[in-house]
Amino acid sequence: MSSGAGLDYSVWDHIYVSDDEDVVHPYVDTPSLFRMRHRVSGLCSCDVRAWREWLSFSREGEDLENNLAECKRLSEEAQGRLRELEEGRKEGEEEEEEDEEEREAELKKLQAEARKLRKDEKTFANMLKEHQREEKKLPWNVDSISREGFSRSIVNIQPANEQETEAEKLEKQKSFAEKHVEEIKHFGMLRRWDDSQKYLSDNPHLVCEETANSLVTACIEFEVDEKHALMEQVAHQAIVMQCILDLARTLKVDPRGCFRKFFSNIKTADQTYQDAFHHELELLKERVRSCAQIRMENAVEEEETPVEVYESLPEDIQRSFDEKNMQMLQQAMNKLHPEEGKYHLKRCIDSGLWVPEYRRG
Repeated sequence: MSSGAGLDYSVWDHIYVSDDEDVVHPYVDTPSLFRMRHRVSGLCSCDVRAWREWLSFSREGEDLENNLAECKRLSEEAQGRLRELEEGRKEGEEEEEEDEEEREAELKKLQAEARKLRKDEKTFANMLKEHQREEKKLPWNVDSISREGFSRSIVNIQPANEQETEAEKLEKQKSFAEKHVEEIKHFGMLRRWDDSQKYLSDNPHLVCEETANSLVTACIEFEVDEKHALMEQVAHQAIVMQCILDLARTLKVDPRGCFRKFFSNIKTADQTYQDAFHHELELLKERVRSCAQIRMENAVEEEETPVEVYESLPEDIQRSFDEKNMQMLQQAMNKLHPEEGKYHLKRCIDSGLWVPEYRRG
C-alpha cells in the first residue's frame, strides 16, 4: 500500500493484528489468551530469532530501568545520612576522642558509598540510553509499535469515611503505650536536639499521635506526684512530638518522613520561632497543672469517710465492728459473695475504718 503524495505506507502492509475484541468464554483467562495471541502475531510477522531478540531487549530494558531507579533511591538515602552526620559534627557539643574517631570513620564510609552509587547511577543511565538506541533498530511487531497509555479505569467515588470510634482509639492508645512504655520513657528524658533526632531515627514507630498522648499523660502523673521538674522535662518532649505531627499535617506527609526537617528547622530557627515553641510549651504546662489539680480534687471528693462506709455495710459486719470481734467479721465476710466481700473490705481499708496492721493489738 503506497500513496502518490510521496508518503510510503508499505511498512504497514504485513502487520498482523489479533482481534482482542473477540468474546471469549467466561472460564478462559482473557489476558493470558491475548498474550498468547500477541506471541503468535510475533511469530507470524517475523522469524523466531527476531522475536526472541525483541523479547530479550524488552526484558533487558526493564531490568536497566529498575536498577537505575533503585540506585537513585539508595543514593538519596546515603546523601541524607551524610548530611545528618555532617550537621551533627558541626552543631554537636564537644565529644570524646573515641566518639569523634568513630564519627569520622562512619563519615568516610558513607562518602565512599555515595561516590560509588553516583558512579553506578551514571553507568546505568548510559546503558539505558544505549539500549533505547539499539531497540529502535529492531523490526516492528504488534507489541513494539506502541505502548498502552493506561490499563485501568479510575472511578471518582467518594471513599467511605471509616473513622475510628472513641473506644477503638482508647484501645489503640492503651495497647501502644503498654508495648512501647520503656521507649517512650527514654524519649521523654532526652534533652538535646541531636539525641532526640537520633533516637527517633532508630525508633521511627514512636513518631505518632499515641506517643504524644502518652507523654502528656506522664506529665499529669508527675504533676500529681509533685515531681515538677520531671513534668517540665517530659512536657518539652511532648511539645517536640506535637510540633512534628503539626508539621506533617501541614506538609500532608507521614510524620516519620518529616521529623528530621523539624529538628533542622528548630536548630537554626530565629528568635520568633523559638518564642513560639516556648509559648506552646508554657501553655501545655498550664494545662497539665490544671488537669492535675482537677484530678486531685476529684480524688478527695470520691473518698468516703469511715462513718459513711460503716453506715453502708451489712448489719453482720457492722455488729462485728461494734464488738471488735475479728472472728465475727470473718464469718460475716464468708457469707457474702467473694467479689462483694472484697469490695466492702477495700472500702473499709481505704476509708481508715479498719487498719489491718493493728488488728492484733
